[in-house]
Amino acid sequence: MNINDVKKAVSEIKEKSPQRKFEESVEIAINLKDVDMSNPKNRINEEILLPNGRGKDVKIAVFGSDELKAKARGTADFVFGAEDISKFAEDKKAFKKIVNQAYFFIAEATLMANIGKSLGQVLGPRGKMPRPLPPGQDPAPLIKNLKNTVKARSRNALTFHVPVGTRSMDTDKISENIMAVINRITGKLERGASNIRSVYVKTTMGDAVEIKAGDEK
Repeated sequence: MNINDVKKAVSEIKEKSPQRKFEESVEIAINLKDVDMSNPKNRINEEILLPNGRGKDVKIAVFGSDELKAKARGTADFVFGAEDISKFAEDKKAFKKIVNQAYFFIAEATLMANIGKSLGQVLGPRGKMPRPLPPGQDPAPLIKNLKNTVKARSRNALTFHVPVGTRSMDTDKISENIMAVINRITGKLERGASNIRSVYVKTTMGDAVEIKAGDEK
């Protein structure tokens, strides 16, 4: 599979999918084969920085000291302090609402143990345990990268989906994002591309199109 194969499929989904009144996401479905997903070491759990971004904003939440909170305001979407950890531990329903909105969490390293103990039952199963940040470090660069990062998480299934952009993005840019994801996943599989049965691309409401490998160019 090469970039031209991907461009062909992306062009096809755009042609087949009429313009909607909202911005459709574009995602790929990766179907694996000959992989024992009952073995945790074979499961895919990757965070992949897309070369051309996601095409839309995603929300980032930060837990930190007063200093970190001050630095995070204006770049993070949710900013919480150490005192909020115990509040959320007592009101899991309120915290789950935040977790459902935030795609990534960041926490000052000194708070990680407390977060794991108090909120790990909510964050862990959703794959949203915070990324630790050393005290005093500016969170802005990490937040910027995470807003262009996607998760590829298979759990114990042979098929999983990864967002790669939005319909309005240039076809070439979407295709480059797809190649970045496929290359990363291929590198994590024991037999590389031989462990991939098929890859499909689709818009939110459109039909899926298989990315078929043609002749290398």
